Amino acid sequence: MENILEIKNLSKSFKDFTLKNISFSLPKGFITGFIGPNGSGKTTTIKLIMNLLKKDSGEIKVFGLDHVKHESEVKNRIGFVYDESHFYEELTVKEMKRTIAPVYDKWDEQQFQSYIEKFGLPQNKRIKDLSRGMKIKFSLAIALSHNADLLIMDEPTSGLDPLVRSEILDILYALIQDENKGVFFSTHITSDLDRIADFIVMINDGEILFCTPKDELLENHAVLKGSLTLLNTAGDLNLTGIRKSSYGFEALSMDKNTTAEFANAGAVIDKPTLEDIMLFYTRKEHLHV
Repeated sequence: MENILEIKNLSKSFKDFTLKNISFSLPKGFITGFIGPNGSGKTTTIKLIMNLLKKDSGEIKVFGLDHVKHESEVKNRIGFVYDESHFYEELTVKEMKRTIAPVYDKWDEQQFQSYIEKFGLPQNKRIKDLSRGMKIKFSLAIALSHNADLLIMDEPTSGLDPLVRSEILDILYALIQDENKGVFFSTHITSDLDRIADFIVMINDGEILFCTPKDELLENHAVLKGSLTLLNTAGDLNLTGIRKSSYGFEALSMDKNTTAEFANAGAVIDKPTLEDIMLFYTRKEHLHV
């Protein structure tokens, strides 16, 4: 499986946060979700990929190319959609497009106009007067109109209504039908990734916890609920994110044998969502019984 993005032992230190030798890769032809709580390192990682921050150490390759040595070539093939507008707010949609289009070698004006019409974007309206949803759609129209091979998105659907979010997800799904392209989708709205992601990368406190196919991740985890006495009788089993109350406990099992053991002992077994997995992994309490 060919990778469109490869990160090896990437580190970046700030006064109050450190990205700790992270490594993961994105295969070509898939949508990869990037999840983790706020402050875990998602945006820092994306800024490092885009060379908006200088790494302390490690390696970043995009399309097999060093992202610094071949920055111009790499960025010409990347479309990016950030959670905040990075356009000149005083310009109109049409004026901003005229400024951006010459930067890209493969700008497709017909495709841009198609997206403008599809999204209902007013070309003579200033960027600052667009709604958040419209700004995201404009960013997406720009990103998709120069035949980008990798689309990088940082919280693109945050704060959008469900209809607009669904529309954007449909576009991403259609885009990825071209198996030469890839999408790196950073978000805390894990339900979006439940719907469209193929792989999931999770980061917490500057460390990568896993990089796994989504279906495999969901299949291999289970939410367990039961009485507190089960924790003392189930044996030497590892559980993640234990939460106890006077009524019992809930935890995440990462092992089918663990799940079966607790099921046989009378625990309730539920299939997890990506949100469940993220919350359990980032809870401070872990128990080894």
